[in-house]
Amino acid sequence: MAPTIHYYCPCQSGESVQTPPPPHMASSSASFHPLHSLFFCEECDAVRCNRCVSVEVSGYYCPNCLFEVPSASVRAEKNRCARNLVASDPPDGGDGRPSVSLSNVGEPPFFLYCNHCRWDSAEVGITFEKPTGLAAQLQKFEDSAPESLEFERLKEHFEPFLPAASAALARDIPGVGKYNPLARSRVGRDRTANKDEMPEYKSRMEIGVLGQLGSEGDGSDVEALRRMESAEEIASLEQRWGNSWTTSLRTSDLRPLRIPLHSKVSKRCPSCRHILIKPEQKAQSVRYKIKLVAANYLPAMTAKAPSPSDDRNAGAMMAGKSYPFHLALTNPLYDPIQVRLSVQRMHVTAATNSTAPEKARRTPFAVSLPTSSFPVAAFAEAWEYDDDDDMFGLEDDELGLEMGRTRDKDGKGKVKTVGVLEKRANVTVVGGEVVIGKEARGHVKFNMLVSYTYRSDDPLPSEDGAGTPSRTVAKTPEVKTFTFYTVVDLGPILPREEKLDPDI
Repeated sequence: MAPTIHYYCPCQSGESVQTPPPPHMASSSASFHPLHSLFFCEECDAVRCNRCVSVEVSGYYCPNCLFEVPSASVRAEKNRCARNLVASDPPDGGDGRPSVSLSNVGEPPFFLYCNHCRWDSAEVGITFEKPTGLAAQLQKFEDSAPESLEFERLKEHFEPFLPAASAALARDIPGVGKYNPLARSRVGRDRTANKDEMPEYKSRMEIGVLGQLGSEGDGSDVEALRRMESAEEIASLEQRWGNSWTTSLRTSDLRPLRIPLHSKVSKRCPSCRHILIKPEQKAQSVRYKIKLVAANYLPAMTAKAPSPSDDRNAGAMMAGKSYPFHLALTNPLYDPIQVRLSVQRMHVTAATNSTAPEKARRTPFAVSLPTSSFPVAAFAEAWEYDDDDDMFGLEDDELGLEMGRTRDKDGKGKVKTVGVLEKRANVTVVGGEVVIGKEARGHVKFNMLVSYTYRSDDPLPSEDGAGTPSRTVAKTPEVKTFTFYTVVDLGPILPREEKLDPDI
């Protein structure tokens, strides 16, 4: 397993606790995320994840015709496109849109006809009065379906009790009332409705009638399965997944559906309500008006452990040994940064039934990282470098060394494993070392605090010299420092008494 590095979002912790949970806890995985899935709020100077951001729908559109649908029409049209249909059983293995066409009969009733399998909608009782507005006519069939009528009956039954339930929910759960307009309204404060006064709900259809819809596996379905000659006559799960009611198992009973709408969403910071993600309104565009992702603000980090000489132990580390590893930091900013790394101290609880409690309190491994800060060059385009040496670094043979890291040695001539090993373009590679205890188990997984400081090279002019460029006095460049946590997983620990099977 390749080493991984995930970034910490403090949304799961309390306001007074900003440190991440211990990495050996199973619940800690909910607080760490890949860098590409995180956002960054410039107002709060904080990392945000998909769990803590506020999501708002900015627009609806049809994925087939790319027509933008107004929000007022979405509810009336049941979140479906009013201009397109899709076949439930596309014979060509595609999405079904090009396979079904309207019959060319000059007078009603009209019906859908497939040139591939000779299927027509009249077989399932669907005909149209006119050749235009098919989706609107099909909606009438959907509204009269048993599942639609049952859902409307449910809404009518619970609608008088929704305001009181929303008010109780906003009262018992902090923060719900801020996002629930019904709880803030005057109706939401009405507490006259009591849950004990709710009458018993009676469905429109008895449970025994569901067998006629193919949900009970009755004799008609068994007889139909006996007469089937191929498996294609049975509707697959994907073909029946879009229906909210149990449908027939026969492919010939599938009905054409209106295409579900898609939505574009905007994301805001939960603290300052600052917009983090805002896509363009047009359905044809995949661009963003605002896109504040963490990858543009935090240095990207990758870990690499040297491959062992024995291929059977690839990806695993033996207990009782020490291993070097490399961390590569990539600077996304246009200003150089100074980075400092530190390992969070692990607190290991002692076992109550252990005969040697001093060994139980001992950490299973120790990690060594550079103690001093090191620079990472600013980001620049490939054509902005003077030569290839600045971008790719020097080759090992040009240095006259066998390995690139051997140019850094300590006073005794030993190879340097902890410290800055390589600098190229906006990437700096540092080395670390992990010493694994003899009784260690599990994974070499630890939290690492990353602090970086940068100074802006483009200071803004002061207000005293505004309006006169010759008298403009430049302000002192502002120094900013940002700190965040990461979790580094270097791989599993293989106990000394166990051997890996060479055939695995």
